[in-house]
Amino acid sequence: MPQIAANPAHNTFPLTRQALDRLSLTPEFDYLDPDNARLLNNRLKAPLPAYTPGEISAVGLIGKIYLRVIDLYLIDSSPTAFRDLDKMLQSDPGSNYSDSIINLFLDHFPTSLSRFSHARSDEYLLSFSGSPANRHGLYKSFLLIFMADSNQAMRNKDHLFTDPELLQSPHYSILRTAIFGLFADQPSFASGGKSLIEFLIEPALLHPDSLYDQLEFIRQNWAPVLGDDYLLALLKTLDYIKEGRGHPSGSKAIPQDPLGFSLASYQTENDQIRFSADLDWMPNVILLAKNIFVWLDQLSKEYQTSIYQLCHIPDQELEKLSSWGITGLWLIGLWQRSSASQKIKQICGNLDAVPSAYSLYDYSISDSLGGEEAYQDLSNRAARFNIRLAADMVPNHMGIYSNWVIEHPDWFLSVNKPPFPGYSFNGPDLSEDQRVGIFLEDHYYDKTDAAVVFKRLDRHTSSEKFIYHGNDGTSMPWNDTAQLDFLNPEVREAVIQNILHVAKKFPIIRFDAAMTLTKKHIQRLWFPEPGSGGAIPTRSEFGLNKTDFNRLMPKEFWLEVVDRVASEAPDTLLLAEAFWMMEGYFVRNLGMHRVYNSAFMHMLRDEDNKKYRGLIIKTLEYDPQILKRYVNFMNNPDEDTAISQYGTDGKYFGVCVLLSTLPGLPMFGHGQVEGFSEKYGMEYQRAYYNEEPNQGLIERHQREIFPLLHKRYLFADVDNFALFDFVVDNGSFNENVFAFTNRFGSESALVVFHNKWGDTSGSVQRSVAINGSSIRLIDALGLSPDDGDFILFRDQISGLEYISSLAEFSSSGILIDLGAYDYRVFVDF
Repeated sequence: MPQIAANPAHNTFPLTRQALDRLSLTPEFDYLDPDNARLLNNRLKAPLPAYTPGEISAVGLIGKIYLRVIDLYLIDSSPTAFRDLDKMLQSDPGSNYSDSIINLFLDHFPTSLSRFSHARSDEYLLSFSGSPANRHGLYKSFLLIFMADSNQAMRNKDHLFTDPELLQSPHYSILRTAIFGLFADQPSFASGGKSLIEFLIEPALLHPDSLYDQLEFIRQNWAPVLGDDYLLALLKTLDYIKEGRGHPSGSKAIPQDPLGFSLASYQTENDQIRFSADLDWMPNVILLAKNIFVWLDQLSKEYQTSIYQLCHIPDQELEKLSSWGITGLWLIGLWQRSSASQKIKQICGNLDAVPSAYSLYDYSISDSLGGEEAYQDLSNRAARFNIRLAADMVPNHMGIYSNWVIEHPDWFLSVNKPPFPGYSFNGPDLSEDQRVGIFLEDHYYDKTDAAVVFKRLDRHTSSEKFIYHGNDGTSMPWNDTAQLDFLNPEVREAVIQNILHVAKKFPIIRFDAAMTLTKKHIQRLWFPEPGSGGAIPTRSEFGLNKTDFNRLMPKEFWLEVVDRVASEAPDTLLLAEAFWMMEGYFVRNLGMHRVYNSAFMHMLRDEDNKKYRGLIIKTLEYDPQILKRYVNFMNNPDEDTAISQYGTDGKYFGVCVLLSTLPGLPMFGHGQVEGFSEKYGMEYQRAYYNEEPNQGLIERHQREIFPLLHKRYLFADVDNFALFDFVVDNGSFNENVFAFTNRFGSESALVVFHNKWGDTSGSVQRSVAINGSSIRLIDALGLSPDDGDFILFRDQISGLEYISSLAEFSSSGILIDLGAYDYRVFVDF
């Protein structure tokens, strides 16, 4: 920050004597500094302080900016303004430099010199009467006090910046009127024709209730008079305010355009197409998720024997899953978990909890599941049933107590002192290593705060680090995790080595919260470019400009991962859990084999059919290869169960038909086929609902869904995929109907689903025009009018067989009547 003015009595808005005494502060206390702003906020001790730390800092910066403007005004617009004020006040007997008026202001807003002076009427006052510079410095403070009084966002809040007793003094009103009147007659400031007072007061008049909006107005309108240093400070302060706004807890994900980020960067130098090629088995993967501890408990009940290790899972169960069409088994929670996670949950009242599946000690198979030997046994037996095992990899963080936190504390984002003065760490030691103490912030235990850091104590040196918890900025920090520092190349390499370790064991890897480790979001969350911060409290102070950030992280982490896995573990399918409109970017530009498509679940559940059809069309127009790389699901472990969202009847099965027949990778949730309604937490070691498998639901899957899964080769790819309009009698389109075809070799299929209550009738004739090109249904199915007079085909769902005139089929397509949530899968043309 450049030096402002000569001899200012205060460096920003002065604090009242009442506030200084109450809060044990001195007049030179720099509350613009974020640490000091947090200290001041903490000392206010109100149930709901009048200012957040960011707002306190904002007041400090606005005061600095006002002093800057006043100085520029005195230099460029009216060099004699304060001398004119001298003359006016000296000639006005009601506003002279009597002890009473100066004492009045200094009593309520002391300076560092006046606060403890016992000679206020003698030598201290002589410094004003004998020094124009000192007098003029005090005039600036008068202006700041007047501006605070004119700013509704500052007036009377905790009596920090305005003093009601001073405002009632006749000396105050006389001086205020005199000074405002003087500047009304002085030259205007800059080119706007406003007086200095009008210029300074404008942000508060336009945005009386918001310091954020006042700063934003200053940023947008005062840039020419501020300079780069002030604009940078202004952007950072805006970020501090955003940090204090927090996030709604338990907020639900809102479906967004999965191509948003790709399209935003389309036709830029960064839009390099890097699709990873599939090996022959990859397109036909059908994934089933299982929370491992819950599943073992359920298997124990089903088979009436103790099943608590991986090697105990019966061949009969693997054979059943294979008969369903499952080719990939995602076992959630295989790795050695952090014992601290369990301790935290049990202290908070969940005595039955195990550690979270995403708070890891290291990447060895959990001892409680039988370790490496039990895993190898299960892997070998699953392979005999054509089932590949899948595992999570959690690259963003480790457990709060983990091997890396003990051995490599510098690999984590940390600070050397608590970032908030109200933090305390007096709870139980969560470490099991005598060399190191691990302490969660105390207010987690009574649920009155959600600290962004925990304390690591080195018992040998007594040094302390306050390590950030993992955090994606959408809700509360993950309090049983420690955030890795991905600007450290040593960390990136260590994580890649862990990924390769996992890849050499598991042919399918799911990367948890993968979007948080793109360059865009690493910077946004942890090193925000000034003006883009606010996601995680205190991290704006560690902001970097784009150039410095790119120097420290020149390449996308995921590009390194994809290249290394392709080279060192090529028989591995990489699947990214990614949201925030980055889905297309992950597969097209970063080279992931598959990426989550949460829009499938949200939009079909909510019957936002027109929007989801539009998304398919948009994907086909932009790059159809993205469509085959989506992971479609009706629920995932973080969401309500499929039964809770879709029910157990027509709508559920219609969406399940789409899940089974659209290009991409179908993923089934734990208990989805059986009709279980319980959502299993990552800390569950058993199911808490006493649910029995719904045999009717299972049998309907066996009739209608599993035969489609066994034909996955027909539906998985996109090269022959075509989406059709459903044309009703008046020639309009019913966008609640999904109709599409696909082909593989000589086989073809037409899928139709009405995702709405009510009846409809219409025809499927021509495909949706993609980039100006449309085809007839007969061509999409690989048929020809020369194939004969008639065409035979069958509905896979009902088993009914159909015959149609080939000429009519060629010219008019197929006419279909559909009821509520009705569906057809026509095959064997």
